Amino acid sequence: MLGIAKTQTSASRRYVVRTVAFMSGYVAINVAAIFGAFDDIESPVAAWALALAVSAPVVGQIWATLSLMRESDEFVRAVTAKQFILAAGLAMAIASVWGFGESYADAQHIPAWIIYPLFWACFGFAAPFVRSSR
Repeated sequence: MLGIAKTQTSASRRYVVRTVAFMSGYVAINVAAIFGAFDDIESPVAAWALALAVSAPVVGQIWATLSLMRESDEFVRAVTAKQFILAAGLAMAIASVWGFGESYADAQHIPAWIIYPLFWACFGFAAPFVRSSR
């Protein structure tokens, strides 16, 4: 494990730190919500503040990934960008199919926030197939 850390670039170390920081906040807010910490919110302003608070780490994680691309060498930048674009396309395609299924085929509604974990699932699926910068 320590050998792996020695081979990481400074950009990848910053990415890991940023990811841990943003996802810790994301998990903390969602765990609090699961255990009912926000069940008594009645004010629309407070409800929107909660929605923004739980969305902020998501935005931060996307920024962290884009920063990794910006701070990395050309090869890592190109491969990560290709993986990111492919994952985004797959996630949008799946969301579109499901959305039209909701509209026309009475498919069960899925909340829009599911696109975020769907994107990362698509990223994880696509990443092993994108190993070249070409």
